[in-house]
Amino acid sequence: MEPITITTTVNVSANDAWENYLNPEHVVKWSFASDDWECTSSENDLRVGGNFSNHLAAKDRSFEFDFAGTYTEVVPDKRVAYALGDARNVTVDFESVGENQTKVTVVFDPEDQNPIKSQRDGWQAFLDNYKRYVGNVASD
Repeated sequence: MEPITITTTVNVSANDAWENYLNPEHVVKWSFASDDWECTSSENDLRVGGNFSNHLAAKDRSFEFDFAGTYTEVVPDKRVAYALGDARNVTVDFESVGENQTKVTVVFDPEDQNPIKSQRDGWQAFLDNYKRYVGNVASD
C-alpha cells in the first residue's frame, strides 16, 4: 500500500512547531483526535534508537491504548522519523514556508485493518488538534 500524506501549516517558527509536536509537556495537550479523548501521559527519548510513548484514553475510560515507536531519524527543527511497533514507518517534516510559518507534513504507512479514508481522517484529526493547540499557545 502507498503511504498516506497529511499536512497542516502553523503560524510559528520551525523550532516552535518542533517543540510543540515532540515535547511531552505539549503532546499531552493536543495528541488526541476528538474532545472525548485525552492523552494522559507522554514520554519521549528524542534520539535515533530512542523510544516514545503516548497513552491515549477515552475520557469515560471505555478504551485506551499506547501510541509508541522508536526513532529512526532525528534532524532538529526539520525531520523526525520513527517505526511503530507493527513495523509501519512515519516521517514528520517541518518546513519553514514564511516568517513564523511552518508546514508540517506527516507521511505514514497505512495499516491493513481500517479503510484508507478513515486512517487519513483520523491522523488528520490529530494534526488539526495540534494546529489548534499551537495557535492557542502562540497567542498567549
